Amino acid sequence: MKPPPTDDSTRPAAPGRRRLAALLCAAWTMTAMAAGEPALIRYPAFPQGSETRFQPYLDLLREAVEHTNAKYGPAALQPSSRIMNESRYLQELQQGNLDVIWSSATEERERQMLAVRIPLDKGLLGYRIALIPADRQTAMAGVRDLAGLRRLRVGQGLGWGDIQLYRYNGIKVTEAGYELLFSMLDKKRFDLFPRGIGEIFSEFDSRSPSYPGLAVDKTLLLYYPWPYYFFFNRERGAELAKRVEEGMRLMLKDGSYDRFFLQHYGAAIRRAELDNRTLIRLENPLLPKDTPLDDARLWYRPGR
Repeated sequence: MKPPPTDDSTRPAAPGRRRLAALLCAAWTMTAMAAGEPALIRYPAFPQGSETRFQPYLDLLREAVEHTNAKYGPAALQPSSRIMNESRYLQELQQGNLDVIWSSATEERERQMLAVRIPLDKGLLGYRIALIPADRQTAMAGVRDLAGLRRLRVGQGLGWGDIQLYRYNGIKVTEAGYELLFSMLDKKRFDLFPRGIGEIFSEFDSRSPSYPGLAVDKTLLLYYPWPYYFFFNRERGAELAKRVEEGMRLMLKDGSYDRFFLQHYGAAIRRAELDNRTLIRLENPLLPKDTPLDDARLWYRPGR
């Protein structure tokens, strides 16, 4: 069990305080294991309406931890007391107020935090299909390459890492809060809202009653390598990172990682009809050089 955060837990700790906190956390963990109590793993609470985006990551974390209960003892997952966006929970993890987060991989993040380099969705998040105004289906069918895509404007959430990627590829971006993007697209403030294959259909189904003028584009498939990983605090999270990685590798070995992927994303992949789409590849300048792209077990490839 981890000690509860203090009133000043959102402020960066001094080096001496960080060492003391690490020792206290270790002591609490050993005490909890000796008492048979589950260790507490704190993760960022996500807003209502984001379940289809983040719940699979939480389910995967839970299953990976359960695969290692025999070695490390039981654990309980606990959400943060406040809802957090990505920029906030990246900060909270580094300050030690969270134990695990999920985020896209960049060179900077892998320097600042410990990453378990197993993509949470086999890299499916890098395959993007767009929400568009329904009356622009025909116009979208005329986009065949990156030059055509550069004539359009995409919508992205505030602070999302993809913003830098799209701009690096010469694509114009409009930024807004996540929920606001659907309304703005409905009003044609921008042209398309690219979403991961595992996200788009549930988002469209839940929001089409409010925005009947939106549609799922039928013709384009954007791709850029965009692995989402579990990240841990570099000073305090090594043991938990080791446990989660061991659990995920056990899932790879016994086939439960593949079963998990198909259970959560198989229906969306079939619905996407990828064979009927024009593929446009984008470069990801943020991708760490040692990303394990050659390990075929970890990555989804259409048609494979």
